[in-house]
Amino acid sequence: MEENILETYSRKNVSFKKGDGIWLYTDDGTKFLDCASGIAVNILGHCNEKLVNVLIEQAKNLWHTSNLFRVKNQEMLAKSLVDNTFADKVFFTNSGTEAIECAIKMARIYFSKLNQKRYEILSFDGCFHGRSMAAISTSNSRKMRDGFGPLIPGFKTIGFNDKSALNKNINNKTAAIIVEPIQGEGGIRVFPEETLKLIRHLCNKTGTLLIIDEVQCGVGRTGKLFAHEWYNIEPDIMAIAKGIGGGFPLGACLSSKNVSIGMVYGKHGSTYGGNPLACAVGCEVMKSVLEEGFLENVRNISGYFSQKILGLVSEFPAVFEEVRGSGLMLGLKTKIENITFTNEAFNQNLLLAPASDNVVRILPPLNISKHEVDIVIKLLRKTSKRI
Repeated sequence: MEENILETYSRKNVSFKKGDGIWLYTDDGTKFLDCASGIAVNILGHCNEKLVNVLIEQAKNLWHTSNLFRVKNQEMLAKSLVDNTFADKVFFTNSGTEAIECAIKMARIYFSKLNQKRYEILSFDGCFHGRSMAAISTSNSRKMRDGFGPLIPGFKTIGFNDKSALNKNINNKTAAIIVEPIQGEGGIRVFPEETLKLIRHLCNKTGTLLIIDEVQCGVGRTGKLFAHEWYNIEPDIMAIAKGIGGGFPLGACLSSKNVSIGMVYGKHGSTYGGNPLACAVGCEVMKSVLEEGFLENVRNISGYFSQKILGLVSEFPAVFEEVRGSGLMLGLKTKIENITFTNEAFNQNLLLAPASDNVVRILPPLNISKHEVDIVIKLLRKTSKRI
């Protein structure tokens, strides 16, 4: 029946029937250790009991009403996000791409409201902000862009961490700079603190808006609620998704009150965004991540994990070049084809995610235990020996 599905993915010939924590099970009971977490989505593991209970309880009462009416769960989740971030306003979506689309529209209409002809969006080499037409227009990836032209005008990409290009390319047409503190698809490339602070400084100096994309690196992934908190900077607009739903489709675009002035009645919308089911789960995710000790444990576990992986890199210098990342968003740059490594890991029942720049992503649930980390390292070592 696979022939009936659009062939836009290179899928492994495996189907999973059940998930439990860090493990996935096939129909015949074979288990795989999931260290990709649905690409940084299942931050509390598969079928987390708290999330399951909340979802079932909400499903018994109400699934969908549309945004023509107030949605209590949406208001509760928005308050939680506002109380714990820079933001004053939240728009809920079903995905990260939709959150990015909202962010770009918000930035452009902000300047339209100010009667300023500022519309250009400045992005960075290696970025991935989604696959809508606006999102791929931020990218310089030929794989994503080719065949879809003409792309949306008003987007410009500069080199990763190119501070000189930053200074040269911000002008009176620049509406916003969009940046991932840690590029996920781009190869787990971490922006240096000085560069992110320079971006914020230049935005302040020129009146440019800062859009931070925390779709993959946010919601506890780095040991802070959001990655930009490590740098003591605040965005004007932020896109989140993936982890906020813990596996249920949910995203959001957050902004300050001032920047949201253009997003008034009729300017944006979503049929399913902020539905009672998704927001019930989102509230429980936020509650879990904000529990005392949770983020501290992420930091402790990530330190343990990183040390183990550094030891692995030293043990197999012919396989690995370096370790990248922060918290539990880790990358192994390999000296062989990263697909070769992830394929062999799959043969050892370990699920990993490839990324650009020949990097293998390691994105476990945030509640992974030290014992489970040891199992991951054991399987990585076994894979490396096989390679």
